[in-house]
Amino acid sequence: MSSPPHTVLPWIVRRTRLPLLSLRCVDCRSESATTGEGRFRVNANRKLLDVWLLVRCVSCDRTSKLTVHERTPVSSFDPAELDGYHANDPELVASRLDPLLARRNRFTLDWKGAWRLDTPSAWLDEAWPVQVEVVFENPVPLRPERLIAQGLGLSRNEVLRRIKCDVPLRRPTSSGFTFTVMAGD
Repeated sequence: MSSPPHTVLPWIVRRTRLPLLSLRCVDCRSESATTGEGRFRVNANRKLLDVWLLVRCVSCDRTSKLTVHERTPVSSFDPAELDGYHANDPELVASRLDPLLARRNRFTLDWKGAWRLDTPSAWLDEAWPVQVEVVFENPVPLRPERLIAQGLGLSRNEVLRRIKCDVPLRRPTSSGFTFTVMAGD
């Protein structure tokens, strides 16, 4: 049985921008759109509200609407949430860009280049095994094997061989996890 890790190193995943949306433009047929700074449009129809997230084609700048809420009674909204829609709250925009909204509006989220990994400086002198705690500052869906490979500068095959982890390495997660790096051969 191996001894417990001597060191726990913190890794932090930070979102650097909102993801691009893989969504075909009706004008130019480009397949990418952006939320830019993030803007909502709220429309009242008596006591019912429609809320849309505005997106812009990266090629031709055409604006489109993605349905967030449709014909929803005003009374069912939390007042802070409703204020956030009116104020175009960036955190509310980020929280609405989820798989459910993507499925309902037939687009996918492209997280490539929308996040960074902050790791402590070199730790090659540490005793093996080394434990790493990954914390997500913002929910960014990533496959642990790719994140670990990037953070350690290893091939994905070597990650699968040297890493002990309680979450599946090949399934995307946006929740924190801990893994152990075993000594190389």
